[in-house]
Amino acid sequence: MARPPIDDLVAFLAVARERSFTRAAAQLGVSQSALSHTIRALEERLGVRLLTRTTRSVAPTEAGERLVRTVGPRLEEIDAELAALTELRDRPAGSIRLTAGEHSAEAVIWPALAKLLPEYPDIKVELVVDYGMTDIVAERFDAGVRLGEQVAKDMIAVRIGPDFRMVVVGAPGYFANRPKPRKPQDLTGHDCINIRLPTYGGIYAWEFEKRGQPLKVRVEGQLVFTHMALRLKAALAGLGLAYLPEDLVQGHIADGRLMQVLSDWCAPFPGYHLYYPSRRQPAPAFALLVEALRVRG
Repeated sequence: MARPPIDDLVAFLAVARERSFTRAAAQLGVSQSALSHTIRALEERLGVRLLTRTTRSVAPTEAGERLVRTVGPRLEEIDAELAALTELRDRPAGSIRLTAGEHSAEAVIWPALAKLLPEYPDIKVELVVDYGMTDIVAERFDAGVRLGEQVAKDMIAVRIGPDFRMVVVGAPGYFANRPKPRKPQDLTGHDCINIRLPTYGGIYAWEFEKRGQPLKVRVEGQLVFTHMALRLKAALAGLGLAYLPEDLVQGHIADGRLMQVLSDWCAPFPGYHLYYPSRRQPAPAFALLVEALRVRG
């Protein structure tokens, strides 16, 4: 059997996805009659009906659905490769969609973007701050950012940040009439500023480790936040103890506005990693971003 032309498959996919010859023809820039002729010729060449047509609707047959599932993604990959080759002719350009948590977005990604983007004005970046374990393939992101231990094994992972620690801090005024906790279990007797994270199914249990022994503690307090900036503000106001990235609070500890406790229980975490599907062939713009973020040494 002769192989059908790629353009015929593209035409079929447009009709199957739009469920309309009218919309598909407009999308492809051809007449409805020409598009109908192309689909009929494709069905004759394959010897199987691909679309069910009525006066009101168009829908793929079982064979058509199979073609959509199998051929559609491959044609999208071909389009992506051709776009990447086109970009090589000129300056790197294109749009990049990223998803990351609040801390990695501000501490790692933003400093890199601030240096990279002025040099490449044709690169556009959309950064979505999201605490959920986003499916970057399903949600059509180019890449995501997670701690190293959270990256799926079937993804390419590029380290973009050093190891870091989460630490427990409180304002001097908070400790004026309260003893400092000596072990994580003592936190149950303190007002703690809670964190709600969808990845943990609700309120996050603070994580500690000492001599290789992990420990999680569920704390209580008046406040629950999803954003880091508000947890820091509440801690500075003396409203409770907060569990925050060490780099975020170092300056406040140095100037005496916050005090750190349980330091010997706060072990470092693997640093942030940029991750993306292993089957992806990076476009020049994306490759530039990866290199700008990559940790060296």
